[in-house]
Amino acid sequence: MSRDADPGRRRLLNGFLGGSVAALFAAVAYPVLRYLSPPRIPEATTRQVEAGPVNDPELLDKGYKILRFGAEPVILVRAAEGDFRAFSATCTHLDCIVEYHPAEQRLVCNCHNGKYDLTGRNVSGPPPRPLAVYQVHQVPGSSGRPATLVVSRS
Repeated sequence: MSRDADPGRRRLLNGFLGGSVAALFAAVAYPVLRYLSPPRIPEATTRQVEAGPVNDPELLDKGYKILRFGAEPVILVRAAEGDFRAFSATCTHLDCIVEYHPAEQRLVCNCHNGKYDLTGRNVSGPPPRPLAVYQVHQVPGSSGRPATLVVSRS
């Protein structure tokens, strides 16, 4: 049998080889192109977030609530009746999420026992700097509804 007797098999093998080379090129080129043109992030321009009503059950029971402020988490703390404070929820040590311990009146990072007071200042443990502070505003509700909490950048 001659080499030219079965051109279909040669065409099939050339197709597989070409497809393999194309797949390899795409697997290498796609991550490079994604790196060179990062996606647009509309969350980067977030200026304020509605956190819910003043009488939110999560705030009343636990004393805190974790919110998404664009791409970053924010912790909203009910320090006292009518006193709400908001901070970045990521620990400045290794970016673990902090939580509020009402008995201690402290924000605590459970990863390495870092502690912050209710002004966001680091008071013990390994965190190198304070938490970022956010402003909390109470927007009056209409027609008998409770006020709404709005968190914004300082």
